[in-house]
Amino acid sequence: MKTIAVIAPGAMGSAVALRLTGEGARVLTALDGRSEATRARAAAAGMEAAGDEALAGADIVLSIVPPAEAEALARRLSPHLAAAARKPVYVDANAVSPETVRRIGGIVAATGTPFLDGAIIGLPPKPGTPGPRVYVSGDDPAPAMALRELGLDLRVCPGGVGAASSLKMSYAGINKGLTALAALMVLAADRAGAGEALLAELAENEPQLLARFAKGLPDMVPKAYRWAPEMREIAGFLGQDEAGRQVFAGNARLYERLSGDDGTEDIAALLRFAQTAAGRG
Repeated sequence: MKTIAVIAPGAMGSAVALRLTGEGARVLTALDGRSEATRARAAAAGMEAAGDEALAGADIVLSIVPPAEAEALARRLSPHLAAAARKPVYVDANAVSPETVRRIGGIVAATGTPFLDGAIIGLPPKPGTPGPRVYVSGDDPAPAMALRELGLDLRVCPGGVGAASSLKMSYAGINKGLTALAALMVLAADRAGAGEALLAELAENEPQLLARFAKGLPDMVPKAYRWAPEMREIAGFLGQDEAGRQVFAGNARLYERLSGDDGTEDIAALLRFAQTAAGRG
């Protein structure tokens, strides 16, 4: 039986864990300081609470945390990884830039632990569906192939550490960047009194986009706090492209506003637009 450490049991992590336990894997996670809701979600997925030493002793460590926490997790586990007699393979599957993932890879590699860059593209897996694509890149992806055998749609992204994260940054930049653009324009139209006219024009000439926004804007609202740091990682990924960096730094500020008290009225306007748009479908 393979033992997989999935950190942490958020919406994606717990869904991935449920897929793994359903295929016979033992899945460990960290629950210290977590809420009762998180503990219940982990239990429902068949995850077992474990300390850092036990996590570092798994066959595979799968890091699925908010971008801002990815490096801190690697640093926290590094002493235990260094002390482990049998090294796991550490897969960082977070929405971080190639620069960040290479820094994380350096922390892990210093412990003698094999490291793979990972990227999850798609929604959390549900029963009866293949689930998201899980890409890995690095010197030797073979040890991660066990995840494919355990039900994940695992794919090798050609290239070294940074290749999978580059794919994630590019895809998320288009996907979540388009949602940010829609939110900005919907709010601007609403402030100017042109919201209904914008909706009617989209319904007539861009019905597929309108249907996407009707679903995507409400879906974004509870995730905005996580998308903000991801936008900053994408800004870093754009490197010397000053215009691109400015766009995604602005997207980060938008998502930060929408996730705070200052965004309450804007959220209400976006949800009104989405509800009306859904009614046109």
